[in-house]
Amino acid sequence: MKRQVYVGVLLLAVSSMCDGADDAKLLEVSAATRAKSLRILRDGLRSDEFWPSIHAAEALTLAGKGEEVRAFLEPKLPSEEDDQRKCGLARELVRAGDWQKATIMLDILAGKEPHGHVHAAESLYKVFELGDGRAMRRGMAQSENVNLQLMAAAALGRSGNLAAMKLLRKKLADPEQEVRRIAAWILGRIGDTSDIPQLRANAAAATDEIAKCYFENSLAALGDLEGLQSLHVNLASDDPAVRTYAATFAGDARAVAVADRLTELLDDENIDVRVRSAQSLLVMAREAPLDSDEGISQLVYAATIENPRYTEGSIVRLSDGTLLYAATEFFGSGSDFARAHIVGRRSSDGGRTWSESNVLQETTGKLNVMSVTLRRLQRPHSGTLAMFFLQKNSFTDLRAYVRLSHDEAESFGEPIRVTTESGYHVMNNDRVVQLSTGRLLAPVASTPDVHKVNHFVSYCWLSDDHGKTWRRGKGEIDQPKRGAMEPEVIELNDGRLMMIVRNQLGYIAVSYSDDGGDTWSEPSRLSTLIAPEAPATLRRIPSTGDLLLVWNNTYVSGSGHGGKRTPLTAAISSDEGTTWKHVRNLETNKDRTYAYTSLIFVQNRAIMSYWEGEGSQYSSRFRSLPVAWFYTDQRD
Repeated sequence: MKRQVYVGVLLLAVSSMCDGADDAKLLEVSAATRAKSLRILRDGLRSDEFWPSIHAAEALTLAGKGEEVRAFLEPKLPSEEDDQRKCGLARELVRAGDWQKATIMLDILAGKEPHGHVHAAESLYKVFELGDGRAMRRGMAQSENVNLQLMAAAALGRSGNLAAMKLLRKKLADPEQEVRRIAAWILGRIGDTSDIPQLRANAAAATDEIAKCYFENSLAALGDLEGLQSLHVNLASDDPAVRTYAATFAGDARAVAVADRLTELLDDENIDVRVRSAQSLLVMAREAPLDSDEGISQLVYAATIENPRYTEGSIVRLSDGTLLYAATEFFGSGSDFARAHIVGRRSSDGGRTWSESNVLQETTGKLNVMSVTLRRLQRPHSGTLAMFFLQKNSFTDLRAYVRLSHDEAESFGEPIRVTTESGYHVMNNDRVVQLSTGRLLAPVASTPDVHKVNHFVSYCWLSDDHGKTWRRGKGEIDQPKRGAMEPEVIELNDGRLMMIVRNQLGYIAVSYSDDGGDTWSEPSRLSTLIAPEAPATLRRIPSTGDLLLVWNNTYVSGSGHGGKRTPLTAAISSDEGTTWKHVRNLETNKDRTYAYTSLIFVQNRAIMSYWEGEGSQYSSRFRSLPVAWFYTDQRD
């Protein structure tokens, strides 16, 4: 049926829908329509046609049936030999709640065989996953395979890479219509209203119905009234591909005014049209995803009289996407030598709400246990979680241990001693790093007696068997006064390692290793940054490859610890730590102190914890911010 027949009829309905879009009302789907939609999706899942089956799996997961999808698809994965199909299966298993299957797509993307590269990048984009980002950044940097470049840019842009978004917008004006079409498909989902003028121009200039519908559907997903009108029309196209694309984007646009038409399409002769129509109906009947651009900040562990200190936290993502947030809970006193154990809380909504706490590590030391690091080991051991912690017995006896979990932190194995020498070994929370070689590094600062000597040297303990055994590195670094304290290690792009340490000199010291952390260079000053006697945290952002530093940007010579641990500041380096830009304050309250940051990256967000001290009490704050936040200049 022709386009002009529908425009006048649908204008009022679409305008009404747009006027009420801010209300975010759920679509009311009858029991009969819901049952029919689910029946279509279950039949589609069992289809002999592979990709319609995968699309049905996606729809069922979005309808809340992830367990059903996992049960059906899991047995198919081991026997699948085609990399593109492997990506489809792994993608939907990840979407259905098995995050560990992302490693399959990451391995295909990083592999030498090009057959699955584009599918891997596209699938990882769809499930919001980058791994360490290296393979995806390589995919965007190359230009021989434009489709790979586009899908890599989609994955990186969705995760906060502003340069990737710039590339996608440039491709929206590419001379090749196919390139423009793919860019439009991506920007309809991760772009914004600034993309509407170019999408409108592309729609007007499109020379075939398929290309035109891509531009129109993307406009609809961005809330454009003309795009929404066109999406309605596309649902009645004679071309089943056009109907399929429109039915898919109807859910993205939450186009509730087209529900009746989608219901009619449940009887379409084409399986993909039926599946995508059922998907959008069920998606619009569920709550819309929470805004991923908002910041989240809350005291997850608030200090009390009985527990005046919750500090030194670490966060890890479990295989179902849940966040596990561990911290040290002290009893009776906020002293480093008070009784303490390690507790954990879980969040299934990105840190907005949290479970009650449970004990992850009982007090085994004569004084306490503290300073937890949670890490997921690299594949092929990605099913293993490691929990590192310190056991404190006296001023001369502080040991690091690790326990391994093979059931997503439900239980942990027997403790393995990391620091096998005598002495007082400080390993900060969230510090253990696994290199690209697989080697685990536990950076420590040690002294024979923290009370009488209280001078530290920093070095690493190394494990080349996934944490089963450890040996002391051959080299160490020192600094004047109290020495080199609370080291952090990061792997550089050229293969060297960089260690930063706390000292009493008013700056962050830095040292380098070219032998995997065994020996270290003489320390020097890290750039021109000032710092008190407080730890700094340094991590690489997967989506950009840049370094993100979090530290206390202050120094007062002659004062205790070189000044109060306020503000808490972030900065970005695009040249491996030589220079720093986009300096932004995370916390500025002069009545409080902020320190001992943990930091991981999940999807497009930086996930942090740090202590927030006020008086003699210390709480542990959860903070989640979009990666793009760190690339804008201070405005507050």
